[in-house]
Amino acid sequence: MRLRHLALPLASVLTFTLSACSKEPATAPATSAVAPIASAQVYDAVAAAGKGFTAGPMMSANTVYVLFDPQCPHCGHLWQAALPLLDKVKFVWVPVAIMNAKSLPQGAALLQATDPVAAMSAHESALLQGQGGMSASASVPDELLQAIKANSLLLDRLGVDSVPFIVARHAGTGQPVTHSGTLGTHQLLAFLGLGKP
Repeated sequence: MRLRHLALPLASVLTFTLSACSKEPATAPATSAVAPIASAQVYDAVAAAGKGFTAGPMMSANTVYVLFDPQCPHCGHLWQAALPLLDKVKFVWVPVAIMNAKSLPQGAALLQATDPVAAMSAHESALLQGQGGMSASASVPDELLQAIKANSLLLDRLGVDSVPFIVARHAGTGQPVTHSGTLGTHQLLAFLGLGKP
């Protein structure tokens, strides 16, 4: 049974690459010095190392981590699908910069926003309407620059080259589960073990 749960992340990555955004070659970190993270350790590694903002109840028993690039429209669709679940699931949105020059400044702006949920909603709405998302200063504080670079390296260590990348524990089994690509609200509920599609 355990092997089945470990094989699911690979199947998810292969099956859903059409609903995800991939790294731009120039932004991919060098992998020669990168130590990969074992699939059984993915949830704990992201929980420990990912720097993001929280959407949903702080005390929720269900914490879902989403590694996303602010320039990825599939991440925008996942954001919209997750909004109806914010009353029952705690999401931690972890920005990475793998797509283009706007990714890092927009990720930094979201991390330092007074109300990151409202900022993310406005950003994703503008992105999905073809307006490029929020405007953000190209001058990024060093602390945020390092955090987003570390998040991007974490994505690479996970062996993933596309976003959104979801990391959670299945509510029914407690096993770590991952998914690369977007999901609709009902699909997300089923993936998390919180309902049927």
